[in-house]
Amino acid sequence: MTALIIFLILSVLLITGMPVSIALGLTVFTFLFGFTEIPMDSIALKLFTGIEKFEIMAIPFFILAGNFLTHGGVARRMIRFATSMVGHWYGGMGMAAVFACALFAAISGSSPATVMAVGSILIPAMVKQGYPPQFGVGSIATAGGLGILIPPSIVMVMYSVATTGMVVTGPEGETVLSASIGALFMAGVIPGLMLATMLGVTTYWRARANNYPRMDKASWGERWRAFRESVWGLMLIVIIMGGIYGGFFTPTEAAAVSAVYAFVIAVWVYKDITLREVPKVLLQSAAMSAMLLYIITNAVMFAFILTSEQIPQSLSAWIVDLGLGKVGFLMVVNVMLLFIGMVMEPSAIVLIMAPILYPVAVKLGVDPVHFGIMMVVNMEIGLCTPPVGLNLYVGSAISRLGLTEVSKSALPWLLTALTFLLLVTYIPEISLFLPRLLGM
Repeated sequence: MTALIIFLILSVLLITGMPVSIALGLTVFTFLFGFTEIPMDSIALKLFTGIEKFEIMAIPFFILAGNFLTHGGVARRMIRFATSMVGHWYGGMGMAAVFACALFAAISGSSPATVMAVGSILIPAMVKQGYPPQFGVGSIATAGGLGILIPPSIVMVMYSVATTGMVVTGPEGETVLSASIGALFMAGVIPGLMLATMLGVTTYWRARANNYPRMDKASWGERWRAFRESVWGLMLIVIIMGGIYGGFFTPTEAAAVSAVYAFVIAVWVYKDITLREVPKVLLQSAAMSAMLLYIITNAVMFAFILTSEQIPQSLSAWIVDLGLGKVGFLMVVNVMLLFIGMVMEPSAIVLIMAPILYPVAVKLGVDPVHFGIMMVVNMEIGLCTPPVGLNLYVGSAISRLGLTEVSKSALPWLLTALTFLLLVTYIPEISLFLPRLLGM
């Protein structure tokens, strides 16, 4: 009954069109004043202790690095490199878009930013080359989802923050530790590359079936020049991943290093941004960071209320008693997350649902890292499904096609992503191979 009251209040507030962060906060305070006797000073204490986690600092730094690279022309150089490698194949520019999205995802951490950076350059170029705009926007809107699957990923940081500190038990009653950001980042590498490959195959198949144009094959000299121009941006991948797994710095410190590195190459190496334009980039990054941190603040209070009322524990016991088992539970979670992903933003979903579903998953024997990657893939698909798919809105704005048309255009790649979701859900080794290999 307590859980029903809490989610009824939250649902009513969301239906009114209220922002998720404010709806979460009002749900907490409505429940506090009307249905419980939890002292307000404990809420204030939890509010501050919940957001002082060192890991949260990674979010604004990754956002800042992504904005410097988006404004600094790094995407344009990566696209030139990707096109030189695969542009001569069927649907070469579409495959280059998927390739470029994967590369940019590895330095941005954001799906909408990936779609904007790659789509704003490649969609007009593909139309000029003779591709229908629907083909370009469909492939890029879906491949842009790699931005939250290929590390670094802001959504992975959110999942780690939402589950860190929770005391949960496994199927044998043993205590299970939550997933670290480093383990999640490494776990996203193989799924990210695998999904990029599957999306590339879908692009090739559709282009060949419709006989879309092919570009002239680039010489090895042209490929080398394109690589040399983009190498400064590509080096950021090496710095982040190599630095973390080489033991030089933590994921949060890696985020700070990436922000400084992105600033240096955008201003002084590529010289695409002047010092006069830097305050504008900083302001945009601060605004986006403030929005996400405000959601985190209210989500921390929401999770505290759920925990204090023993809702995750009760839900865990109830689902275990239903006898769904691991297979049935994971299927129910996928359906639920896909449905919620149609109407809510990924970060908010992870912060709300992870504290509820995570204890149940662990109780049924699901690895925390595997469950985190599964949630991220669900969020990625949610970004490409109407009515609130952010990638679709960005693609619509770039291509000037209606949201309905963009949604239809993305369908073949969306079906590929759903197939991939089933593979990730029921073959844990796809996510766990690298972390286990590295002893994580």
